[in-house]
Formats: sequence, C-alpha cells, structure tokens
Amino acid sequence: MHAFVPASNSMTQYFKLHPKNPQRRLLQQAADTVRRGGLIIYPTDSCYALGCHLGDKAAEARMRAIRDLGPHHHFTLVCRDLSEIAHYGRVDNRQYRLLKACTPGSYTFILHATREVPRRLQNSKRNTIGLRVPDHPVARALLEELDEPLLSSTLILPGDELPLNNAEEIRARLPNQVDVVLDAGPCGFEMTTVIDLTLPMAQVIRVGRGSLEPLGLHA
Repeated sequence: MHAFVPASNSMTQYFKLHPKNPQRRLLQQAADTVRRGGLIIYPTDSCYALGCHLGDKAAEARMRAIRDLGPHHHFTLVCRDLSEIAHYGRVDNRQYRLLKACTPGSYTFILHATREVPRRLQNSKRNTIGLRVPDHPVARALLEELDEPLLSSTLILPGDELPLNNAEEIRARLPNQVDVVLDAGPCGFEMTTVIDLTLPMAQVIRVGRGSLEPLGLHA
C-alpha cells in the first residue's frame, strides 16, 4: 500500500459537468480551489489528469504522493493557447510552425524553459519543461477561468497500467485525496504524444494519442 496525503478535513467535491458546454459556476469553484492551493482532477483530450497551481509546492507534493513519483519526475504545464506556451517555453520560428499545426491537441512538447518557469519544475540538466494545449472543452474552459497554466500529471495510480477514466472508479480509488473532481464522462486511456523540440530536428519521445502526421515525423 502507498501512503497518500489527504486532501483536507473536508470531503472531495464531485462536479458533474456537461462535456461540451461546462457550467461556468462549477468551473469558477474549481479555479478558486486551485488558487487556494487545492488539487483537482479534470478531463483532457487524452486522459483524466491531476492539476494544481504551478507555484504551489505543497499541492505539487500531494500530486507526487498520489502517483508515488520521485523528485526527478517532471510535470507538464497545461496551457490555454500557443501564446501562453511561448510565455513559458522559448519558441523560435521552426518550433512555432510545428506548435501551430498541433495545438490544441493531444501532444506534449518539450521546450527550453523561460524565466517564468520555477526552477524546481525544470529539468535540472537541460532547463526544459513540458507544455501542452488540450483540445477538450472542459479543460480549455477551466484554463480560461484560471487565467494561467495548470501544473499537471496524468491520473495513473501506482501499479496501474492505464489511467483512471471513470468517475465512480476515481471516487472509489481516491477518497478524500483530492479537493475537486470534474466529471465530464469518459475521455480516454491513451496519453499524449511527446515531442522534444529542443533538438535541431524534432524527436518523438513517446507515441500516444496525437498523430505524427501533422508534424511530418515518424516513430
């Protein structure tokens, strides 16, 4: 058994959201929870994910505890759009063209981090960060409400081969260990395609849900 960090003294809140037209009132509550240092579960265009404020070390530690991740595991910054990616990752003309072809979408891009990214979130050797723009109405509406990126990680628990994809299973497996669950129905099990854009030629790190065709790449 793995030791989990409890969410708080209160019960986890479960919000049932319309998958295409999510209720703004519930999104505002979720965004407020993130700003206060809470940990949430939300749907994306690949899998359900854990998310917290990028500046909150305590929430990040809770996320690591739930997934049983060591200090060297790197999380992703989930952004609203390409301009927000360029605020946290250094983007040249070549990289911009590739990003534009694939955002929003089920891709995570490795870029050199800007000064806006806390050092603890960067790859200590390469000063890189993973960034992405999800193509899911709930995730995008949440990010608009939050007005900044989410520090995020796929909701896959220790010992599992696949991410959690069902709200009832999430409820059973993680009782009171997160603050809010945004339930928008099943969203999939396949993780993002990961592309390293810091090299002279873009390199596929992981083949996932995002097609390589728009990038002109091969696995």
